[in-house]
Amino acid sequence: MSTRLHALHAAGQSLWLDYIDRVMLANGDLARRIAEDALTGMTSNPTIFEKALAEGAAYDAQLATIDTARSDRDAFFELAATDVQRACDAFRGVYDATNGADGYVSLEVSPDLARDAAGTVAEAHRLWASVDRPNLMIKVPGTPEGAVAVRQLIAEGINVNVTLLFAIEAHARVIEAYLAGLEQRAAAGLPIDRIGSVASFFISRVDSAIDKQLATLAAAQPDQAAVLSGLQGKAAIANAKLAYRLFTASFSGPRWDALASRGARVQRPLWASTSTKNPAYRDVTYVEELIGTDTVNTLPPATLEAFRDHGEVRQSVTEQVADAERVLAALEAHGVSLQAVTDTLLVDGLASFEQSFVTLLAGLARKRAVLAATAAAATV
Repeated sequence: MSTRLHALHAAGQSLWLDYIDRVMLANGDLARRIAEDALTGMTSNPTIFEKALAEGAAYDAQLATIDTARSDRDAFFELAATDVQRACDAFRGVYDATNGADGYVSLEVSPDLARDAAGTVAEAHRLWASVDRPNLMIKVPGTPEGAVAVRQLIAEGINVNVTLLFAIEAHARVIEAYLAGLEQRAAAGLPIDRIGSVASFFISRVDSAIDKQLATLAAAQPDQAAVLSGLQGKAAIANAKLAYRLFTASFSGPRWDALASRGARVQRPLWASTSTKNPAYRDVTYVEELIGTDTVNTLPPATLEAFRDHGEVRQSVTEQVADAERVLAALEAHGVSLQAVTDTLLVDGLASFEQSFVTLLAGLARKRAVLAATAAAATV
């Protein structure tokens, strides 16, 4: 079988599914996607789990077995660990066939730990032990505190997916954390050849935020409207292309060669938030324009299906990098600060995931109460 998804994989980009629920794990849908769609990994986050838990009764049977004395937080992570274990097992063939280069499933630490390095490390240890699969990736937010945690976790041999990266500076920080963690582990005489990591760089949210500013500026400056409108929809891809340039520069030269000689793997850029929010844009543009060697794109089901139908594959992430620099310079010249935008997006992203987690736990508490009442009534 050869599809556009297989061509994407052949171009050096791993295709991961940005979605998880218990139904697809049980009904064969995930296994089919792995077999037919060149799918080689999966990501999850609090918003995805919030939706999965809210729909239907797929989790009720396991939830009813969890001691009511345990916290809702503990109950959630037991449910999530079960799903992620099953997904890891589904991708284990990919993991083994690629000698640990691919086949990973991500599980995120609690969003309220984003500014707590020690708390992040402690929870990462608990999740790593609970899932107990070599192809698990612990998801850690890309805050300064998260970078501290990343270095420690990598040094301890725990795979890490660094999430919510919007700025080149933040990307540089987590690359440094990864390299330093590998060096620390190697200096201790421990193996570094089976450690996996990705840096999840968010795409479409950058355009959504900057396009709004450009529209406001164009309305206020009619004489500049054409120029400002011409910059819409370009910032996110330009930002990501510069992130990829940073990646290629960081994973070359003497420092990297010393680690690579011991079997270390690069920390691949993972393009996240790649569904198109603006209906005026091509629905697969954030896939088509960011294809390249040693990259990952994590797609929600609808975007995956769209790319299967009409996506076009070319080595695009290294194209017109000088133009990417000009786009970002033009934005700055017109008063649009990319740094201000990415700083805000990080704060908003953390708040959104934390709110999803709060909503998730509240819904879980209601479900547990109903299940407990039903069980009590059955014994009367």
